[in-house]
Amino acid sequence: MPYFDQSIIFKFPNEHDLEHAMNIKRQFSKPKIYIANGDLTKRWYVYFSFRNPQTGKMDRMKNIYGIANSYKTKEQRLQVLTAYRINLLKLLKLGFSPFKDNSELYKSCQEKDSLKKTGLQKGEKQTKVVARKEAQFNDQKAEEVHKSPSESSLSIKDAFDFAIKVKSKVISERTLNDYRSKVKRFLKWLNYKYPEVIEVVQLSRKLCIEFLNEILEKSSSRNRNNYRTELSSIFQVLLDNEIIELNYFQSIKKLRTIPKVHKAFSEELLEKIYRHLKQEDPIFYLYIQFISIAIMRPIEVCRLRVGDLDLKERLIKFKAKNSPLKTKIIPELLYNQLPDLSNKDKNLLLFTPKEIGGEWNTSENNRRGYFSALFHTKVRKPFQLPSQYTLYGFRHTYISILYKSLRKTTTPFQAKSDLMFITGHKSMKALESYLRSIDAELPEDYSKHFESI
Repeated sequence: MPYFDQSIIFKFPNEHDLEHAMNIKRQFSKPKIYIANGDLTKRWYVYFSFRNPQTGKMDRMKNIYGIANSYKTKEQRLQVLTAYRINLLKLLKLGFSPFKDNSELYKSCQEKDSLKKTGLQKGEKQTKVVARKEAQFNDQKAEEVHKSPSESSLSIKDAFDFAIKVKSKVISERTLNDYRSKVKRFLKWLNYKYPEVIEVVQLSRKLCIEFLNEILEKSSSRNRNNYRTELSSIFQVLLDNEIIELNYFQSIKKLRTIPKVHKAFSEELLEKIYRHLKQEDPIFYLYIQFISIAIMRPIEVCRLRVGDLDLKERLIKFKAKNSPLKTKIIPELLYNQLPDLSNKDKNLLLFTPKEIGGEWNTSENNRRGYFSALFHTKVRKPFQLPSQYTLYGFRHTYISILYKSLRKTTTPFQAKSDLMFITGHKSMKALESYLRSIDAELPEDYSKHFESI
């Protein structure tokens, strides 16, 4: 028995070879992990049952702790215990038994390791791993959705919960909510379409493709690609922690998407909209001024709090799309439109439905949704504008105006350099791509080139 416990906690060097062990009559239950409902003050372990050769009944064996409980985080403990569980299952398949002396079998495995060591060092091990993984990708029959649970007792939900916890340490709350939403929909779809698929080992590339196809059918290629990207990120966490062997979503290709159009406003239309909003909704008017004059994104304006505005230095500090802390100037044109904020609490949101500087207990996504809906009712409908006109269009419009104004007195390169300093683009290439997408610069009249025709 000592060889039995030792073999579980310390992996055999020829771990991949053990996967091909001989099939024997089922004498044991599938090993499982006990996590005490996530309570780190209690002991976590791997447990299983083995058929007693004397009674013929399945007896619960002693718990396997190893060094798992020396770790202080859930992720670390689960990773260690998952390795123990996998090793235990492989040993049981080889014939190891808690009711007999396993020393000869242990020595046999070590001798086998020694004989293969030289070949493995030359790359045989890597070749076998790559070949096996390629076969899993290419052979669809080997990835049937209805295959039975085998080497993993970890449920899909538990695996996803683990991945979400890991992700929560490195991404924003907004992005985390997107991950949770997409995982929830994937689990709901699985439960409805394939209720028998409950463990991570049962997932397959074919099943993942089917889910993405349904998302495509019900929405758009852009939304389908978003699901692919975020679920791939979740699967990568599971792969990195050896809970799964392949990231199926990563191997699925993106689909071509049609970019969303944010049409620029003409100066005449801007004048009409501003005149209307100053009377109809001054708060919403000022919100749009931040998008336009400060060249900010709608979601960035929704994040602003009173304390983010340094009115003495005329600066705004906020979390941007490409930076955890972005600093911009408050242009005089915008500064002159700001109300007195000196008596306001620094933690109050700058924009709320009823006042500048107030409480609004909802997520930033909901706040952005509110102003997007407000644009539809207060601008798009009254002026009978098509859906191509959006809040984002104000940002595009003012960047185009800026670029054209700068081009009048300087070279294209210098104009772009100055503009990049204002917009916050991190590279000239990114800015040039953006300017092309919004048609910020148009050619002069080229009619003279056709005079000979």
